[in-house]
Parts: sequence; C-alpha cells; structure tokens
Amino acid sequence: MKRAYSDAHAEAGIATPLPEIETWPNQFPGYEIEIVIPEFTSVCPKTGLPDFGRITLRYTPNKHCLELKSLKLYVLAYRDLGIFYENVVNRFLRDVVAATKPVSANVTGEFTPRGGLHSKVTAAYTARKGSGKRGR
Repeated sequence: MKRAYSDAHAEAGIATPLPEIETWPNQFPGYEIEIVIPEFTSVCPKTGLPDFGRITLRYTPNKHCLELKSLKLYVLAYRDLGIFYENVVNRFLRDVVAATKPVSANVTGEFTPRGGLHSKVTAAYTARKGSGKRGR
C-alpha cells in the first residue's frame, strides 16, 4: 500500500524562512502573557487547501517580551505556507522560545473541523533550572 503523504509533506514549512520576531526588554518578573490569534491561516502541504484555526500563546517572560507588530508579520507569513497543524504549533513555539528565551511557554492550536475532525495541538516549553531565572 502506497503512502498518501510523503516525508516532504511531513517536513514542509519547518525550515522555511519567516519574518523575525522582535522583542523588547521586560520590566517585571513573574507574570504571564496570553496572546490569542483568532484568525490563523496556513495551507495544507498535500492538498494546497487553506487551513483555519485559533492559536493561543501563553508565556512567562524572562528578560524579553514579544513585540506584537513583528509577531503579526510573523503570523501573516503562514498564510501561504504549506505546513501541517502539528508543525505549525511546534514551529511557533520553537520560534517564540528562540526569540524571547522565556521562563515557560505554551502554544495551543485549535483548527477548524475538516471532514468532521477537530484538531487541537499543544506544545510546551519550560526553561531548565538556572537558565530561565531573572536576575533582579
């Protein structure tokens, strides 16, 4: 039986260059930020059909916070990107962690039902002890 999805489909979008997520210096320790993106869109790498969803990012900043305009430009770059749901959520988390080096971060993607299936994907990050603490 031949697979319908190739390794290229599975890897699509993971390494595609996207706009840089900028940051600004955090002034306060010990609080959580939640950012909701209610109209997220990307493209299925196999069918080329649009995918729609809601992305929720929760993170506890360390020394830097996400600059929202750059985050909007980053999110818009997914609009024409062929990438699976699971890869969207994990890549989003990876890129946020790389930009901000937070104490912790959690990304949840809830994608519009297709064929009667609703997908919800969550990925989490917690800094290793000693690497995520603020010096204040």
